[in-house]
Amino acid sequence: MPRPFKLLGILDVQNVPCARDSVLCGSLGSIVAGFGHFLLTSRVRRSCDVAVGVFILGTLGCWFHCRYNFAKQRIQQRIIQEGIKNKILFESTHLDPERKEISTKSSNS
Repeated sequence: MPRPFKLLGILDVQNVPCARDSVLCGSLGSIVAGFGHFLLTSRVRRSCDVAVGVFILGTLGCWFHCRYNFAKQRIQQRIIQEGIKNKILFESTHLDPERKEISTKSSNS
């Protein structure tokens, strides 16, 4: 079994949701920004500074965006699971909302 890859010794990239995508997004952005800045200005040190800055900002931006969507999806999953549980629990009982709709429609006709 392969050892898990830990970034900077603390962030387990394989098991933490969004970590891999965020690091890849930040890396790609930093390479493009650093190389682009170098092509425009020919200043090596400043281009490296730009690349590091874009890596940090890009990684954090992707991280927060992904974690926000992940949390939103988990909330929706909990709501759906609760609804399914209630549907199974109250089906064919006097507390079933669908049964009340059917009985009121048949009595109105």
